[in-house]
Amino acid sequence: MKCYRLNNRNKNNKRLVLMTDRCVFMLSNQDMKHLLIVVLLFGWWNAAPAQTRRQPLPTGPQLAWADKENGVIIHLDIPIFLPDSFDYDRKETLPALSVFHPSKLNTDQWIRAASEAGAKYAILVAKHSSGFSLWPTRQHDYHIGHTLWKDGHGDVVADFIRSCKKYGVSPGIYCSTGFNTYLGVHNNDLHSPDSMRAYNKIVLGQLTELWTQYGKLFEIWFDGGVLATSKGGISDEAAALVKRYQPQAILFQGPSSCDNLIRWVGNESGKAPYPLWSRADAVTASNGVVEIKDLHGDPNGAIWCPAESDFPNRQKSAWGGGWFWKAGEEDKVLSANELFQLYYSTVGNNSNMLIGMAIDTSGSFPAADEARLAGFGRMVRERFGKAVGATSGAGNEVELQFAAPVQVNHIVLMEDQSKGENVRSYVVEALVGDRWQEIAMGISIGHKRIQRIPEVEAARFRLRVIDAAQTPAIRRFALYDF
Repeated sequence: MKCYRLNNRNKNNKRLVLMTDRCVFMLSNQDMKHLLIVVLLFGWWNAAPAQTRRQPLPTGPQLAWADKENGVIIHLDIPIFLPDSFDYDRKETLPALSVFHPSKLNTDQWIRAASEAGAKYAILVAKHSSGFSLWPTRQHDYHIGHTLWKDGHGDVVADFIRSCKKYGVSPGIYCSTGFNTYLGVHNNDLHSPDSMRAYNKIVLGQLTELWTQYGKLFEIWFDGGVLATSKGGISDEAAALVKRYQPQAILFQGPSSCDNLIRWVGNESGKAPYPLWSRADAVTASNGVVEIKDLHGDPNGAIWCPAESDFPNRQKSAWGGGWFWKAGEEDKVLSANELFQLYYSTVGNNSNMLIGMAIDTSGSFPAADEARLAGFGRMVRERFGKAVGATSGAGNEVELQFAAPVQVNHIVLMEDQSKGENVRSYVVEALVGDRWQEIAMGISIGHKRIQRIPEVEAARFRLRVIDAAQTPAIRRFALYDF
């Protein structure tokens, strides 16, 4: 608001003309004292950041997604049968459909392994960059229906969905839109508008099949995002399909006009940056090949799109970046403890973790890999299954008291994100003797913040919010010792 003093009358009859951006007021001398109060209050309110007054809030599906915290993404593609000769850029290196004949394919085993790891949702890579499709698509011939597996009557996507329902795991589907070796497409690179239109028709046909034939999907994965319609892509058309067929689905790097968006964390190493905010000014559109550092988000960002940290259960030096199985690489499988450390740097930094599962040529998730994931799941349950103490509250200070001193070496904080992401900085203190001592500090909390601290013993602990956009709503302030 701009104010201009336009004229003064005589000393005893002052009159102020107040002109704002939208209107003009003429006020008498008697009202000027009231005006001063109004202007001061309005100026204070107007100076507050716009996002503080109208901050974006998560949708119901986004809140449910954050609560799941841990998911898996399952990779099975025909190139694993001929890994040494395949090249994504050369169609002639694609394996013949006859090589795909996994003798022990059992999606129950996959989802049981995911559940043992603590995964609450699972993403199946229904079509990766090779173009080979794990369901009998009607859009082209390079699919599972033309293989020897189940005499051409198999449908891995349908089996996967049934297994998810059996084990209570929420299902999701990945289908690459910008890469297809079989159709000669690499990163949406086609040489003519006519070719692009023909390819787009196939992609939209496949997305329609996947989003209409298998029931409600929890998450849809757009690896590399979706090329804008204005650039020859299908972002507008894909958005319309989502809104029509899967309006409640979480969208990883989905079209920006849709709800329920989440973004990439910037690497495939399981290391979310800190601080990490659930808000940002734009979604990501990366295929994960190039690491993008410092994707912290923005506490005052215009959209709610929290980060998901995807990483393979094998080292990135393994074949296919660790996402795909290859014989003789058992030494590259991440240990249970390595996975647990990544739990700190993903879930503990306000990001969901999405662990890759590489299926072998028999159609199984290898026993050694399964044992590592199960060990990781046990570690999380045993160590974070029971807190020394926990509480919740609203305001700038939340205290946790015990009848006698307790030992603590971990702090877990959670905001009630249904009310936004409001904490901007905080400290945690323990009353040691007769003095409050700082034992941890931080910036963002979001859905969850886990901090390891040196062992401390006290009977009183408190969380003090130093800076906040609005009144903090602390969903959980918990202490652990292990």
